[in-house]
Amino acid sequence: MMKQYAYPIPSRAEILETLYGATRGYGVKRLAKELHVKTTEFTGFLKRLDAMVRDGQLTQDAKGAYKVNTSAEFIPGYVQGHPDGYGYLIRDDGEEPVYLSEREIFKVMPNDRVDVRITGYDKKGRPEGTIVMVTSRSTTHVVGRLSRVGGSWQVTPEDQRIAHEILLEGKPGKAKEGQYVNVELTEQPTRYGPPKGKIVEVLGNREDSGVEIEIAVRRFGLPYLFSPGATQEADSLPETVLPEEIKGRIDLRDIPLVTIDGEDARDFDDAVFCTPVTVDGSEGYRLIVAIADVSHYVKPGSCLDDDALSRATSAYFPRRVIPMLPEKLSNGICSLNPDVDRLVMVCDAVVNTEGDVTAYQFYPAVMHSAARLTYTEVYAILTNPVGAEATQRKALVPHLNDLYALYKVLEKGRKRRGAIDFETVETEIICNEDGKIEKILPRERNDAHKLIEECMLVANVCAAQFVEHHQRIGLYRIHAKPSLEKLQNVRGYLALSGITLGGGESPMPADYAKVLEQVAGRPDEMILQTMLLRSMQQAVYSPSNIGHFGLAFDAYMHFTSPIRRYPDLLTHRVIRAILAGEKYVPKGIDPKKLNLDVPVAMRQQVWQPAGLGKRSGKPDREQMVWGMLGVHCSANERRADEASRDVEQWLKCWYMHDKLGEDFDGIISSVTSFGIFVQLKDFYVEGLVHVTDLGSDYYHYNDVRRELRGEDSDVTFGLGDSVKVRLARVDMDARQIDFVLIEAPTSRKRSKRASKGKGVSSGQSE
Repeated sequence: MMKQYAYPIPSRAEILETLYGATRGYGVKRLAKELHVKTTEFTGFLKRLDAMVRDGQLTQDAKGAYKVNTSAEFIPGYVQGHPDGYGYLIRDDGEEPVYLSEREIFKVMPNDRVDVRITGYDKKGRPEGTIVMVTSRSTTHVVGRLSRVGGSWQVTPEDQRIAHEILLEGKPGKAKEGQYVNVELTEQPTRYGPPKGKIVEVLGNREDSGVEIEIAVRRFGLPYLFSPGATQEADSLPETVLPEEIKGRIDLRDIPLVTIDGEDARDFDDAVFCTPVTVDGSEGYRLIVAIADVSHYVKPGSCLDDDALSRATSAYFPRRVIPMLPEKLSNGICSLNPDVDRLVMVCDAVVNTEGDVTAYQFYPAVMHSAARLTYTEVYAILTNPVGAEATQRKALVPHLNDLYALYKVLEKGRKRRGAIDFETVETEIICNEDGKIEKILPRERNDAHKLIEECMLVANVCAAQFVEHHQRIGLYRIHAKPSLEKLQNVRGYLALSGITLGGGESPMPADYAKVLEQVAGRPDEMILQTMLLRSMQQAVYSPSNIGHFGLAFDAYMHFTSPIRRYPDLLTHRVIRAILAGEKYVPKGIDPKKLNLDVPVAMRQQVWQPAGLGKRSGKPDREQMVWGMLGVHCSANERRADEASRDVEQWLKCWYMHDKLGEDFDGIISSVTSFGIFVQLKDFYVEGLVHVTDLGSDYYHYNDVRRELRGEDSDVTFGLGDSVKVRLARVDMDARQIDFVLIEAPTSRKRSKRASKGKGVSSGQSE
């Protein structure tokens, strides 16, 4: 579609910006002069002014002067698109989102910042609006598949929230139809036409190895190339620890510290050592947790620091990692590789036999890793002290046994304070040489994993207490209590199984832990655990300490992974400054380079009242900076997780696409008004059976029971039910797998009263 006006008629944003400073307004000739409107453009310019008056952006007085309509209520926020073509304004004030029709969404791209005017309300009282101005554009590049329609080329975006096809300017060059490409936008969408762009990168074909990762890192905006400055700084770092760098550090090279990680780990953040001790006549354990001293090499304000902050976290994909730091650091001088000297920051703690930390200290040190161990290897040693693994690591076996004894007392402390421990099934994707899935296996979590987790918890808690004791600001890892709405939902479901979650409106972690104990060993254990997990809030980073609900800690910080998490690096800097008698304050932070356009709920979690200034009730400058860092790090953590899930779902779709028509046994993992989600028992792949594929019955959705029930047949579909399904469709673009039902679960009779819910016909879609 061609534009209605010839370029370059001033945009609405330019017109509004010019008139904002004109209290008495401008006549049309004065305004045209201010905006350098050419005579040939004057007619189109007048039409634009008339449209802005019609849309309520401008007013015109009796003398013909144009002014900004200050009485109109313009609501600022950012756009969130929906795959079905419409979208919402996510308001800055946190109020209910404003519905935007397909026509309105056609003007913008997801995450564009806009001003919206409410034009009405739907039958349910929800606001609907029109976009009156785009205040800033967020999308510069789009990833999609190249196709030819008629005589023109276009790119279909991978992100289905983008409502446009991108029209290609010129020829596609070396790119071929059907390939995935990265397009730079040369024109943003308007109400009169779709966006245009040019191909800047050919990513490859659908069947190419690793193309799904190339798509994800660009689709989600993950920085994947280090700046020339960061690369140069990394290259200038030494290969080994220099003698002068050891001065002033505690020498731990004679202590057999070891790293314990997965088989495929390449960067080693942490090393541990434990030995029994007696303090003031009481028995206990001395735990040394040595963490890579990244803060020694990555200085504030350096190019390395800028790149690390931009990423905020490493992103993990099958067979590939997008690291926070260049390989020279992450796998080299900062990684606690065996048989080499490394600089570390140490948490040295004493733990009593009840699992309580009675003393701790932090200090910079130098260490020499005695071994690079794996979880599998350590578990084999702990369970078979005369096996091959124990024989091979004979000198380390006593120290590993001490670590295991410490784990047992820490586990005792965990249970006593009521920490929540979900035993969920995690999966591991095994890929072939071409990067495609060969199989999906459950990832085993044994006592070696738990041992290291408990040691890391000790160090993280000590770090938070240390920072808090010295009255410094840092980023806490906070986890808020469940909301009342989520509590009501989970209690309603648990009640159907005869289970009660105690604690009233403010349950404690111990109340959740008691429920987990009650459901242990039941056939529906995993389903009940899933419901409990869904009732929880998401953990975020914040300078305001409200504690960590799930772990049952009053104060908790991330300290143990500075190679792959920026908040940990910040914690190291705060601790280093305290040890030096100084105060670390982040400087040179440019808000424009931070990821701050996040859901209101996340901002509200990060900005807790405890972080406000004491006098004015508003954050001071230092707290503002820490708050922005908390939002940025939380948002980038979520972005990396979303990219990883996207790649995983792509691979699962690819894995299933040649199994069309095959039958599988599965378990219902989720129930909605529009159908049931089924996880295959042997493949750990999830797909949807739409309500239209459940038969010809009329189904009622019960949101308390989380089930669909046939009105005539009385057949019910609930969480945990076993079903047999047939693979009907695999949509690689939508990352969606669809099944049809072959065999329903055994009919379970429900009374009409108990099963009252939202009626959904199997012949309709919601």
